[in-house]
Amino acid sequence: MSHRRRIGIIAGVTALLLSATACSGLGRTTVGRLSFRGHDSPVEINYNNTLVRGCHRIAIPDGATHVENNTLVDVVLYQNHDCKKTDDPNNGIYVATTLSDVTAPRTRPWRSFSVIH
Repeated sequence: MSHRRRIGIIAGVTALLLSATACSGLGRTTVGRLSFRGHDSPVEINYNNTLVRGCHRIAIPDGATHVENNTLVDVVLYQNHDCKKTDDPNNGIYVATTLSDVTAPRTRPWRSFSVIH
């Protein structure tokens, strides 16, 4: 193997390692959009490229009753602000990727969500 070819291979491997190391420090995010809407409301709140870690409050004052998950990950919706599972069977609703959901009549709206990763 020629000296020039070895240097090229070493440079290529080094570039790949450096780019992989640089990306691993970034916070991972969802790819796509989560859309929330309140009951009979024309206003829609969208979350794009949300961090996959932690609990996220839904920024609708009265909570969300409609959701569209157009991301590449699944989410869990909660009726409280801190993503805590309770005894209520409507709290902690799983919504798979590319699906949507609507709250049942007479149930409380969703107030927060977490991402399954």
